[in-house]
Amino acid sequence: MTSATTPQYKIVPDQDDLKRIERDLRFYPSTVTDPQILTPEQVEAFNQNGFVRPIPIFSAEEITGIRAYFDDLLARVTAAGGDSYSISSAHLKYGRVWDILTEPRIVAVVKDILGPNVVGWGSHFFCKMPRDGKQVAWHQDASYWPLTPTRALTVWLAIDDADVENACMRFIQGSHHFGHMTFRESNPGEHNVLNQTIENPEQFGQPVDDCLKAGECSIHSDLLLHGSEANESDRRRCGLTLRYAAADVRAHLGWNGKGVWVAGSDPSGHWANTPRPESD
Repeated sequence: MTSATTPQYKIVPDQDDLKRIERDLRFYPSTVTDPQILTPEQVEAFNQNGFVRPIPIFSAEEITGIRAYFDDLLARVTAAGGDSYSISSAHLKYGRVWDILTEPRIVAVVKDILGPNVVGWGSHFFCKMPRDGKQVAWHQDASYWPLTPTRALTVWLAIDDADVENACMRFIQGSHHFGHMTFRESNPGEHNVLNQTIENPEQFGQPVDDCLKAGECSIHSDLLLHGSEANESDRRRCGLTLRYAAADVRAHLGWNGKGVWVAGSDPSGHWANTPRPESD
């Protein structure tokens, strides 16, 4: 692999900037016919439902080690003034997160959906501390990403067990078929981790709880409507979101600078292919 200079970019683009970009916001179903890890039925489930879950990745021993690493990282970030939701684009800063983004077992699953040429470009810890009172309102990932076309997905890796009690993620099954949806800006009283809210999600499909054991992951389309309630339990709920796109997807606003070639190649050289950070 080779590396390129990383352009500057905004972590959360302004909506005005996004509106100036001509984006193709239609769902593109997977065309993979010979998946190596997923079954053909799971690939079809992704196309029809917009998600696949649960997918085992790490052993109990491995995820215990990853959790210990995150505990230390979180302590360092909060000591420096951050919070449990502020560890974003982490693969650009921390070698251990870069290793997870490029983990062959995860990449193999992603290839079964996106095909042979894949770029990993995002990594964000969503860590709900016990009784922190914050929800993630119903939203679509594509609303935040200056990418086109929408051949991108999220891998949600459970660092802790995630269930209904500690506010696991929820999907609206099949909602990715409706394209890009109208949203409103969230108000402070909603205590939303993000800044968008889509109303009346059940009009688009059936809610499904994304319950995962630590070390398992789910994958979902960037157009799938999803969110999670506030964690009112005494247990933490931490997940690492890993973002991937087909290499022929174009990134605007400098976001190609986040890219790492995780499978195949990027013949156009559009994505930066950032090297592993030296710091962990």
